[in-house]
Amino acid sequence: MRALLILVATCIVAIGLTMIFSTTSAEILDHDLDKSTHLALLKQMYYALCGIGLGTVVYGVGYRRLIAYSPFLLGLLTVTLVAVLIPGIGREVNGSRRWLSLAGLSFQPSEFVKYCVPAFFIHSVLRIQEEELTFKRFLKLVALPAVPMFLIMIEPNNGTAGVIGLTMVVLCFLTRIPLKYWAWPLLIAVTVGGVFAINLPYVAARLKVYRHPELDLKGKGHQPYQAKIAAGSGKVFGKGPGNSLQKLSYLPEAQNDYIAAIYAEEFGFVGIAGLICLYALLGFLGFQIAASASDREGYYYAASVTFLLCFQAFLNLGVVSGLLPSTGLNLPLFSQGGTSLMANLVGISILLSIAKEADSLATITLSEV
Repeated sequence: MRALLILVATCIVAIGLTMIFSTTSAEILDHDLDKSTHLALLKQMYYALCGIGLGTVVYGVGYRRLIAYSPFLLGLLTVTLVAVLIPGIGREVNGSRRWLSLAGLSFQPSEFVKYCVPAFFIHSVLRIQEEELTFKRFLKLVALPAVPMFLIMIEPNNGTAGVIGLTMVVLCFLTRIPLKYWAWPLLIAVTVGGVFAINLPYVAARLKVYRHPELDLKGKGHQPYQAKIAAGSGKVFGKGPGNSLQKLSYLPEAQNDYIAAIYAEEFGFVGIAGLICLYALLGFLGFQIAASASDREGYYYAASVTFLLCFQAFLNLGVVSGLLPSTGLNLPLFSQGGTSLMANLVGISILLSIAKEADSLATITLSEV
């Protein structure tokens, strides 16, 4: 199972690297920019190697220690999230402060928070479950993860904060926390928030553009509209590798959130169906690892990591196809984004660590028999 998981993740990363080179090099040539056509590819490969190195460390440390150290790690990441918001320390791009510069390369702390918050939540839940869970203890449980989530929201990075929040909801369900503590308050909050939001002119305008992107082709509707053209023009078998037209400045910044649209244009329905199958297989393997985990920590952590990877893929592909409004989330292991790639490779390493412990336990059990 571990070998197959590594193979699936490697295939997704390899296809992503190919598409990043295809998309970014075309932009450089189209604008006659004075930089190497291989620059983005080399940077992404560098981040991939860093992610493999960090993932190897995580694999060696083991998921149990990672969960045990999660309070310290979450505290450290919260400090970096504060630093991101300080002018002169955090780097602002397109109106958002999400990045820190380290050794000439950008670092986005929120990507690692996505995997640290579930670990902290599991660590806290298992300690609380040794005693009687009260509503006061439940509030303490969610209060600390709410701090980094709030900091991520004011970057602003609502998509990442939303995914973290949903992961916590999934963990509440898996850990069997009584519904009265989280489900009803969540339902009331979502209902009230939805009623207020839909009456705000800004939200109403975004929903209108989401339903009819052609009404704002020079603004927020431009990328969704061009993404539909790219995906649709690929038809069944695509235009062929490197033959996308939309990457020639028609679909700006396509190597990030909308890279799947360029992939669909070049490889068609068959190509995008194959990519979806790879993510489906990744999800199947992840949940299989969760089901065979040797302890509750492994079960909870494997399930939450798998949910994180697959739900982000679902959201991104939904946005590219026009089924969902823009979330600002890239395609895991595929899109350009160094910190995202590193964090997601760490997620794969966590799954491998859980599978390793399960295999070791199974081997010991068989030897005893």
